[in-house]
Amino acid sequence: MTVVPSSVGSARRRRSGGGQSRAGMAFVAGYVLLLIAFGVLPTGYAIYFAVTDAGGGFTGFSNFVSTAQDFRFVDAIGHVAIYLVFWLLSLVVFVVGLALVLHRLASGRISKALRFLYYIPGALAGAASVLVWLFMLDPTVSPVSSLLGAFGFHTFGQVIAPGNLPLLFAMVAFWTGAGGWIVVMYGALNNIPTDVMEAARIDGASAWQTAWHVQIPMLRKWIVYMVILAFAGGAQLFVEPQLLSLASVGVAGTDYSLNQLTYDFAFQMNNINGAAAVSVELLVVSVAAAGIFVARSGFFDAD
Repeated sequence: MTVVPSSVGSARRRRSGGGQSRAGMAFVAGYVLLLIAFGVLPTGYAIYFAVTDAGGGFTGFSNFVSTAQDFRFVDAIGHVAIYLVFWLLSLVVFVVGLALVLHRLASGRISKALRFLYYIPGALAGAASVLVWLFMLDPTVSPVSSLLGAFGFHTFGQVIAPGNLPLLFAMVAFWTGAGGWIVVMYGALNNIPTDVMEAARIDGASAWQTAWHVQIPMLRKWIVYMVILAFAGGAQLFVEPQLLSLASVGVAGTDYSLNQLTYDFAFQMNNINGAAAVSVELLVVSVAAAGIFVARSGFFDAD
């Protein structure tokens, strides 16, 4: 038997470790370059516009103040806030609930078929999803017109009344985005150690007790991750109200959400600096919310 000197073994380990380190750096470098090109630089550019005027002169917070004083600004904040409540609650409750149900059906083909069906709507782009829902919500052509009539909706205008819009937009967003998160949560449930589940069964825990006291706590970080991304995406509500505004000839309004207001500032009022200020505010709110969720949930704590 040949004995390899310890110095030679150490050298081999150093070379192996160096190769792995270089490979890791190569993979990360691509992401970092894309992050700088499409994340950091555009953000810096927006901040520059937000604190300058059309001539490039420094204005401090005047753009933020002037946009906040716009008569549509507070209403847009309210619309987005109500929408986020509906969107996030439906996402947390139904995504986690459906993932738990699918996990209980894991041994059958029904679970696989349902996961596939849940994921299909996510293949549609946001605009296409809204168009599908516009068709579904018009009682004159909808295949579920009888159901709409049972709720007292007999015309398209009644369905898209301003008071119904937050719930309608949350339904569209859930239909489009929930399927992917259900699949993610299902995968997270599969990563729960089998001995933990077996211990719960031996202790006599029911399905509900196992879900509430074992599975959901172990999904906490995944749920927080989902909420952070959903909050950031929901705060940028744009496609749904914009297309609905066009389809309803202005019933929904072209300034329903903050992103629509930003679009109006930039392309209707030629106020790029004001649009950049609102965009920066959205970024700050999303980052602050993410920070709160991460800090309160112990997202980066070791299990």
